[in-house]
Amino acid sequence: MGLCNTASRLRRIAVSVTAVTAAFALTGCGSLIGRSQAKDIAEINVSSPELRDGKPLPRDYSCQGNQGSPPLRWSSQPLSEAKSIAIVVDSHTSSDAAVHWVLYNIPATTTELGPNAAADPPEGSGQATATSGKVGYDPPCRTPGSYRFTVYTLDGKVDPHKGSTLPEILKQIADQTIARGRLTAVDIE
Repeated sequence: MGLCNTASRLRRIAVSVTAVTAAFALTGCGSLIGRSQAKDIAEINVSSPELRDGKPLPRDYSCQGNQGSPPLRWSSQPLSEAKSIAIVVDSHTSSDAAVHWVLYNIPATTTELGPNAAADPPEGSGQATATSGKVGYDPPCRTPGSYRFTVYTLDGKVDPHKGSTLPEILKQIADQTIARGRLTAVDIE
């Protein structure tokens, strides 16, 4: 019983640390932005017909290509409290971290996005401004680097107000996360 509680606490801490770390990296400061109300987090299986976990990001989905965002698929145990899905694409290179895409308020029944979904997002969804200042998918350019495609199931919807910053939207996603999964590409082909 004690080990189960410890593992559960570690999962909650990992999700909170990921969200806060991303917010810190984006704002360039180390002050506490806010505290996430961490919960037990279920796992999501994330896959893609174009990406392989631990393999290089295909050039077509980088700044050297013209395909836009790659197709993604996901699955998890049914969660009755699921209200929406969010996708965050971020990178970590030796010199910096960046968020390349945030798509939120995807209908909870959605289990995949086709190629270049950033250009034609699901009805009712929204996209945040990436680190670069661009709204939509901002293809990664730097190598070496690690490019994470993370899918979140939320127990609510992101409710941005006019002028919401990227860290504010990421915090809303973190606060409402009930399941999470990730596919990570390493470097660019």
